[in-house]
Amino acid sequence: MTDSDFLTTTRTFYDAIAEDYATLFQDELANRPLERALLNVFAELVKGNGVDGGGAGGNGVGGNGLVADLGCGPGRTTGRLAALGLNVFGLDLSESMLAIARRENPEIRFEQGSMLELDLPDGTLAGALSFYSSIHTPVERLPALFAEFHRVLAPGAPLLVAFQAGDEHRHHDRPWGHPVSLTFQRRRPEDIADLLTAAGFALVSRTVREPDPALDETSPQAFLITRKPA
Repeated sequence: MTDSDFLTTTRTFYDAIAEDYATLFQDELANRPLERALLNVFAELVKGNGVDGGGAGGNGVGGNGLVADLGCGPGRTTGRLAALGLNVFGLDLSESMLAIARRENPEIRFEQGSMLELDLPDGTLAGALSFYSSIHTPVERLPALFAEFHRVLAPGAPLLVAFQAGDEHRHHDRPWGHPVSLTFQRRRPEDIADLLTAAGFALVSRTVREPDPALDETSPQAFLITRKPA
């Protein structure tokens, strides 16, 4: 599968389900205390690193540099990071998801684009987040994806990657009756950690929590925090 193939499939899927998805997961962080805590940790790492806001959208204030929520979907996590005091913008493939994000967070900048080809200079970002957004990238493209993350981050800047853990992928066909389908790829945390290390990141923490039946989860949830070495 080419980059164009999987990007088009992913974009088409989320364009079709955006409103249903946003309604179902309206309060997706409200019942996820561990995720909220890890976002707090990420925000503290960004602020503690003291990177100025270079590039578009940066404000030049030490410790409040530009942060990217890559694959932001409807922008709920982006909004959370902004509420924590970060100078954050969101990027996503799906214009339908971005329309919701802009509607709910009019004060935040959201852009359409691919994580594999970020329109940012080298070393621009004070932090980056890939919150369940790498799960549709074919495994053979992950090294290129993580290399792109490494390129745009400033020295010392943190990266948080979240994904479903496991070996068996989950295929969603015709969700809410829409004529689309997509595979959600689960990964082993140790494999993703190795790929991030190979891309030049230093691992800061590795967190895995068990699936929560109340949230209709069927697999463990993994969260890796890394840094681009200073």
